[in-house]
Amino acid sequence: MRVPKQEVEIRMERLAEVCRRRGLKLTHQRTEIFRELAGSLDHPDAETIHQRVHRRIPAVSLDTVYRTLGVLERGGLVRKTEVHSGSARYDANTDRHHHFLCTRCGRVWDVYAQQMDGLPIPESVRVIGTVTSCDVHLRGICVRCAGRGDSKG
Repeated sequence: MRVPKQEVEIRMERLAEVCRRRGLKLTHQRTEIFRELAGSLDHPDAETIHQRVHRRIPAVSLDTVYRTLGVLERGGLVRKTEVHSGSARYDANTDRHHHFLCTRCGRVWDVYAQQMDGLPIPESVRVIGTVTSCDVHLRGICVRCAGRGDSKG
């Protein structure tokens, strides 16, 4: 399943706007890397994005993908989330949301829940420092994997 075309176009317009504001060139590679992420629901990692973009632009390097993702993250166009241990995944959905991770197949879904948005920060955390964001990562078995009756995970 892909992001609706209209939403991808809205995200692409935001890319152009942010690049203009920050004085960044809207290069073909930067555009295609963001387009791949903007149209994706699967929260891909940098290597997956590179593989997909490389099919269209064979000259794109993995280093370019990593650098572009850093620029996009600093510009507020993508969110980096580490739902797998040690594996940074990227999300062009910058709306307030959380994630569900299937521990069997590794797929990630966006979860919208106001109850989780308003979780109080415990006093024990407040004495440590100032919380700037709070994202909930739910882990479990997705319906597809549960239906297959896989024994792993």
